[in-house]
Amino acid sequence: MDVLDRRLVAALQVCPRASWGEIGRAVGEHERTVARRLQRLISEGAVRVTAIYDDLRTGHGRPVHLHVQVRPGTVEHVAKALADRPDTRSVYSLTGAADLGCELVSPSREDLHEILTSQVTAIDGVVQTQTQVVLHTFRTVAEWHAPYLTEAELAELRPAPPPACLPDQDGLSPLEQEIAELLAADGRIAFTAIAEHLDISVPTARRRVASLIERRLVLPRAEAEPALIGLEVEAMMWLKVRPHGLDQVGQGLAAHPNVRYCAATSGTHSLIVQVAVAHEAELYRFLTGVLGPFDEVTDVNLTLITRAYKRGHLHKSGLLTLEKTP
Repeated sequence: MDVLDRRLVAALQVCPRASWGEIGRAVGEHERTVARRLQRLISEGAVRVTAIYDDLRTGHGRPVHLHVQVRPGTVEHVAKALADRPDTRSVYSLTGAADLGCELVSPSREDLHEILTSQVTAIDGVVQTQTQVVLHTFRTVAEWHAPYLTEAELAELRPAPPPACLPDQDGLSPLEQEIAELLAADGRIAFTAIAEHLDISVPTARRRVASLIERRLVLPRAEAEPALIGLEVEAMMWLKVRPHGLDQVGQGLAAHPNVRYCAATSGTHSLIVQVAVAHEAELYRFLTGVLGPFDEVTDVNLTLITRAYKRGHLHKSGLLTLEKTP
């Protein structure tokens, strides 16, 4: 991708359902140029527009992160087995003590027990797992965008901020569930197509989609491999944070433009942070200059992502990667 491609992808990440004209006005490009470039990237698989649930608040399940150690030579096999599970949202190969990192969404505590004690451990090659349950999410990957836009451009595209206090639980009606499934399949599906699929009026479709997004129950997402948009180093940081400073650290890190994901978890570490930067030197500056000043952080376990097998429920085969580019 050239500089303009990356800026347009960043704009689409800010507002995945924006029209080509709205993106063009925000970044100062003609609508035809925006449409031609983004439609090409989407058709080639370099960008996928989908949607994800706020699983805890909608009641769809409990997100957990797994560190998985495997026998030598079995990483690819175990990664594929995990990625093929419908309940896994992401699967990564990692440096460090764990060979694989995996995020999955369990429908219930009982199901989680079965998944951890019987299903994952039954995969040939799995030696040991460590589980961290998500307690609170400060930033999801759907809320992140590549850091290539000015504040003025962002202001043109950013949706209205959510209400100051969202309920811990806010279930979906049967109609909302059907709409959410259509958005997950195609995050840019037109209101007319939703209305036709579900036999409702276009104004009803528009109003229900707006409600789902405003209540943050469904988050539209434009996914691209970070390396394709110039961010070739991805890292997972597991932090130990003093409880009184957890909210401050989480909010502070979630606001940083290079933080793709940030959540409070149970287990040996209390905060997980995913970072995407252009170079190892930039990661070092993040570690020392951004993370270092937080006195509440008492320990950092830093691992690098060496390969993504699944992102946001999308298999790697559904996303264009560096190896596939000319």
